Parts: sequence; structure tokens; C-alpha cells
Amino acid sequence: MHNILLTGVNGQVGFELKRSLQGLGTVHAPGREGLDLTRPDAIRELVRALKPTLIVNPAAYTAVDKAESEAELAYAINATAAGVLAEEAKRLGVPLIHYSTDYVYSGEGSQPWREDDAVAPPNVYGASKLAGEEAIRASGCDHLIMRTSWVYGARGKNFLLTMLKFGRERDSMNIVADQIGAPTWSRSIADISAHIVAGRPDWRGVSGVYHLVNAGETSWHGFAEAIFKLAAQRGDKVPTTLAAIATEAYPTPAKRPKNSRLQLDKLRDTFGLVPPGWEEALKLCFDTVA
Repeated sequence: MHNILLTGVNGQVGFELKRSLQGLGTVHAPGREGLDLTRPDAIRELVRALKPTLIVNPAAYTAVDKAESEAELAYAINATAAGVLAEEAKRLGVPLIHYSTDYVYSGEGSQPWREDDAVAPPNVYGASKLAGEEAIRASGCDHLIMRTSWVYGARGKNFLLTMLKFGRERDSMNIVADQIGAPTWSRSIADISAHIVAGRPDWRGVSGVYHLVNAGETSWHGFAEAIFKLAAQRGDKVPTTLAAIATEAYPTPAKRPKNSRLQLDKLRDTFGLVPPGWEEALKLCFDTVA
């Protein structure tokens, strides 16, 4: 049985992990008031007091556009805090599961990214997450770095909830159609992570980067179409017009990758796990959304 330290419990993935990790041991899940990730000394103090046998770190600064003007805060949470957790994991001799992003890649081309492809973050958020990955590797601790993308769920700020809100308020919408990726349910991430923990009595030989997304691909426009189809089926008001637009027609402070496709072979080959397709996961998620 594990003694698990779980960060970021108020976030989309952390909230689901608190549920999914049940039965694998005792889960210590401090909120922001119990764990200030901008204070390295506070992180070390908590880890040394808890003496976890597993550290799971979904906590992150995820405001992609805001990160362009709050780089110091983004790096403090996404890079420095991750490195401190990794150093403490190494000191204790315990594994760390950390969550990263497709934004570490350039976002160019059309081929699905492999875990060993070159990295070239297009924005501050991606650069801060890459710095966190590098700090974890440098620590020498046993680790899984799970790169995910387009995360959504029944809570927090995400594309699904934004679309449902706007769908009730607007008759027409413009949605970017030339960015391609895999919408990924936060619960899929949490459940597969728990399967990995349950099946790994020995962590030797598996440290490294893995992709963890729902299978398949679509555009944001395609994702919105699928959301509104399900919303209409249950009687929600939805827009009558959903126009497809180019990235350039919707400028943002942070550059967005056009290619967020992530290959899943390594996850399957190493752990024998295959995430559900994004459309299937979306249908399951809809059962949890008011």
C-alpha cells in the first residue's frame, strides 16, 4: 500500500486523481493553503514530514496566455516546484509521476509526435513545462513524465464547459479548425495513471516520457461540433451556426501549436494500456456535467 502525496487537488486532473487513486493507499492531497508551490522550502518540509512512497504531481500553472506576462510565476510552479519534488523523491528513493504537455513540441508539421522527437516550445507555458521535465530528469529520481493535451472535464476552466456556456448564450460561434489534437478527459488521465500505479510493484526500467491522451484526433471546431451534438441530444440550447476559422483569425498572446497529435505506442507497449477514443470519453464525461 502506498503513502501518496498528491498535488494540485483542486485542478482538473488532481481532482480526478484523488478519486482514481483510492484503494492504492493513503492519499494526502493538500490544497493551496497546505502546499504553496511557489515556496521550495515549504515543499521540502511537507515531503519530509509525510515521507510518501509515491509523489503524484498534476499541479501546474496552466494559464497559457497569461504566462506570457507572468513568466516568473509560471516557471516557479511548472519548473522549480517540479524539480524540488523530484529532488525529494530521489532523496527518499520513491517514484514521481508528473504531468506535462504537448506544448513542449514546436506544433509544426502533421505527423503525430513521438516521445523522443525534438522539443521546441512555442510559448512561455510550454517552455516552463519543459524546464520542469528537465529538472526532473536531472534529479535522477524514478519518474514518469506524462505529456497530455487539450484537457477538459466537469470542473474548472476548459473548452467543454466554455462551449456549453457560450452555446446557451450565442446563436453563432467561430471556432479554430486548423489546430489538430486529441481532446482528453481528465478522468481518463487519472484512471490510466492509477492503473499504472496498481501494476508497477517495481519502477526500474520504465522511467521516462510517455504520452497520455485520449485516442484519435480532431480540430477545436470538430470538438465543438461533438460537444454541441451531445448537448442538443439532451435538450440544451446550442448555436445554429458554427463557423470554422483559421488560427490567424483568432489571435492570442501565446502562440498555439497547429499540430498537437501525440503517438500512444509507448504507453501501450510499456504498460499494456490503451486510452479510450476522444469521442467515447466525451460521451462518458457528459454524464457528469450538469
